Amino acid sequence: MKLPTFLGYRRENGRVGIRNHVVILPVDDISNAACEAVANNIKGTLALPHAYGRLQFGEDLELFFRTMIGTGANPNVAAVVVIGIEPDWTQRIVDGIAKTGKPVQGFSIERHGDLQTIAVASRAAKEMLQTASELQREECTLDELYISVKCGESDPTTGLGSCPAVGNLIDRVCAVGATASFGETSELTGGEHIVRSKAATPKVAEDFMKVWQNYSDMIFKEKTDDLSESQPTKGNIRGGLSTIEEKALGNIEKLGRKTKFVGVLKPAEAPAGKGLWFMDTSSAAGEAVTLWAASGAVVHLFPTGQGNIIGNPIEPVIKLSANPITCATMSEHIDFDCSAILKGEMSINEAGKQLLAITLRTASGRLTAAEAMGHREFIMTKLYRSA
Repeated sequence: MKLPTFLGYRRENGRVGIRNHVVILPVDDISNAACEAVANNIKGTLALPHAYGRLQFGEDLELFFRTMIGTGANPNVAAVVVIGIEPDWTQRIVDGIAKTGKPVQGFSIERHGDLQTIAVASRAAKEMLQTASELQREECTLDELYISVKCGESDPTTGLGSCPAVGNLIDRVCAVGATASFGETSELTGGEHIVRSKAATPKVAEDFMKVWQNYSDMIFKEKTDDLSESQPTKGNIRGGLSTIEEKALGNIEKLGRKTKFVGVLKPAEAPAGKGLWFMDTSSAAGEAVTLWAASGAVVHLFPTGQGNIIGNPIEPVIKLSANPITCATMSEHIDFDCSAILKGEMSINEAGKQLLAITLRTASGRLTAAEAMGHREFIMTKLYRSA
C-alpha cells in the first residue's frame, strides 16, 4: 500500500519538518529584549521570549538545556540565532543545536552590550533568513511525521468524540511507522492502570508506573489529596466532568484502541525510534506543547471541549472539538468540527480519516487556526526554586 504523502522540509540530519522558521532564541529572561529587537530588525524571523531566569541546577538545569537545544533542533526550524547574557551557556546551546547540521550562531551580551549584540546578531539572522527562504518543500511520507497529542478544557464531548478521533488517527499513523507521543501525567490519574495495560512490554509498563507514582507521591507530600480545584479545572467542571477519574478516562481515548506505547520519555526528551511514546509532561497546555516541540514533534493534535485556544511558535497545533456549542461560539479556533459524532452522523473511523487529511494538509503548509490567530505560547517548565 502506498503511504499518504505531504510536502515537507528535509533537514540536514534527515529529519522532516513542516515549517521553516528562523528562530531568535534567548538563553535567559534578560536576553529577551535583544532577541525581540533582532526579530524586529529582520522581518520574518521569530523571537521566542520566555520568563525563565538563571540559577537552575540538577535535573531542572538539564531540562532547561534539553528544552532550549530541542527547540532549536526541531525540524520545523531552519536556522537559529542564540543570544544569552553569558558566553558559556550560550555556546552550550549553540553546540547542541549544531549537532543537527543546521545553521546556528550564538552571541553573548556581556562585554558587548545590547546595541552591539543586536547589530551583529541581526546581520547573522538576515543571512539565515535569506538562505532559508530558498529552501523548497519536497514529497515526504506519513511515516516521517512525529505527532504529539494533548487535550485541554475537556468535557464529556472530549471523551466521547474528539479524543477517540485522535485515538483513531494514532492507530492509523503508528501502524505505518510514524512517531507519536502522549503525556499529561496528572490527567491519567484514576486511569493509570488502563495506560499500564497499553504498554508494549512489562519494562515499559514498569517505567510508566514509576513516573506516575512519583507524581502521585508529590501530590500527597504537599498535603494536596484533592488537587485543590486544579484537577479537574473550573472549565472541566463547568463542562460536566466532576472528577479527575472521569477526565482521565476521556483523555486515555487519545491512545487509540490497537496501539501499544513503546517507551517512556523525560520532559523534552526525543524518542529513540518510531511508534507511540509516553512523555512525562505537565497538563498545562503551554508547558506541555513546548516540551513536545523541544522533543522534536512537528505537529500537535489538540482535542478541546469547552474551548482551549493554545498555540505554539514552532509546532502547529490542530484544534478539534465534538462540542457543538464550542464549534459555534469559538469557530475561529477550531480546525476540525467533529460534533457530528455525537449526533450519530459521523463514525469515529470517519472522524479519524478526516483528521488525518487535515493533518496532512497542515503538514504541507496550511496554517492552523492558532497560527492564523497569532497564538505563539512558548512556556518553559521549571522544576525547582532557583539556587
